[in-house]
Amino acid sequence: MPEPTPTPDAEDAPRTATPAGDQGAPTVDYGEPLTVELGDPTGEEPPVIDPSELSGLDEPVAATAAKVRRVQPLVDEPSGVVARYLFPTERYRGEWRHHPIFLATPITVGVAATAGIGLGAGLLQGSVGGSWVAPLALVAWLVVMGWVGWKVAYWHFERFILTNKRVMVVHGIITRHVAMMPLERVTDMKYAQTPLGRMLNYGTFVLESAGQDQALREVAQLPNPNELYLRVVEEMYDPGAVEARLDRSGDGADA
Repeated sequence: MPEPTPTPDAEDAPRTATPAGDQGAPTVDYGEPLTVELGDPTGEEPPVIDPSELSGLDEPVAATAAKVRRVQPLVDEPSGVVARYLFPTERYRGEWRHHPIFLATPITVGVAATAGIGLGAGLLQGSVGGSWVAPLALVAWLVVMGWVGWKVAYWHFERFILTNKRVMVVHGIITRHVAMMPLERVTDMKYAQTPLGRMLNYGTFVLESAGQDQALREVAQLPNPNELYLRVVEEMYDPGAVEARLDRSGDGADA
């Protein structure tokens, strides 16, 4: 018995086309499929991208914002200096002191006065020989250091305060002064940094209120002005986002 002729596989068989309804018509062989390789028409190789350049793209926006906003309030809850000026329905956002550059002048005066009074008292004591030189030098030094201490205490108690309703500045030691501006009344807010301010990261805030005179207009030497500016502006224009973010952070802290 003759052996059957093997039938070629479907994949190895040449491609043919038979017109529908006419089984007796000749078939057409299309041959092997055409393969076209596409390349860069310019002939240049694609650029190589360092994976480290893309590492920050998969981070959440909130995590990136948290890295940028480095300015932190002095305390999470209003201090005794501030709490008395907040009404019950007001949401506290933070309080900040002036940048330590505020103390540059009094500290410089204190150091210079200590050196100058000491040197002058020694020279006068040697040349004049009076017994009044040392007590007078001590009194002068105490006066200067009292002024320095007053400035340090003033810096310690003065606060810039942000709530969901307003911005405030509380200052004074014996006589307390409270200046405030509602956020809804702020028509323009800007800050300026001198070259030294850019180096040490402090600036001066200027708030405008529809061309009217206001108790709070300029606040000098605030720390991290860019981040603090973003906090105030976000509180002005998107308070709902601030509330949602604080609620999420509070839930995470409780968990």
